[in-house]
Amino acid sequence: MTVSPAAPVTVAVARRTDPARTDEMVAWMRAGTALAEAFPGFLGAGWVRSAPGSGEWHMLYRFADQDMLRRWEESPQRRWWLTSAQGIVEHTRVERRTGVEGWFDPPRAEVVERLDAAPTVPPSPPRWKQAVTIWLAFFPLSLTATVLTGQLLPGLPTAARVLVMTLTLTPLMTYLVLPRITRALHWWLHGQRAPWRTPRRSA
Repeated sequence: MTVSPAAPVTVAVARRTDPARTDEMVAWMRAGTALAEAFPGFLGAGWVRSAPGSGEWHMLYRFADQDMLRRWEESPQRRWWLTSAQGIVEHTRVERRTGVEGWFDPPRAEVVERLDAAPTVPPSPPRWKQAVTIWLAFFPLSLTATVLTGQLLPGLPTAARVLVMTLTLTPLMTYLVLPRITRALHWWLHGQRAPWRTPRRSA
């Protein structure tokens, strides 16, 4: 896939670990996010599990453009972070892509960091589910911003008010709210059982 140097880039990575070492895996991912946050152009990160009790994790991180992403990927901090997971984490798949859909799609591309046999990856959620998820994230943000700008900036011209709203809501939506809601609705997006539902037991 060819990525424009000026376009924001989402990197999706599949990694595996022993389910018994979940706490170590979460701590390691949080440490990587904390290191990446110190780099210019970092726009957000997140991760989800394939299923409860699974050892496979889908991780996402996003940078403002290809050059800023390269600085992180070639940094000694990232090399140290990857080395610290030896014996705990297996790196299986990685993919770079642009656009909002980067938060929805699971990794699909060839192995980049290390060549391993990868498990079958579930398909991307239906477009209508992606649209519903985006609406669920955008509606409360838009409503709140409309009320606040109306109260705090009552004399501002409409065009300027919309400019303020879009400049504020776009990064919040794409890099904060959307990653969180896609993690929360991962089960629904991928047609899995709701977390609060338990299998029926036969008599």
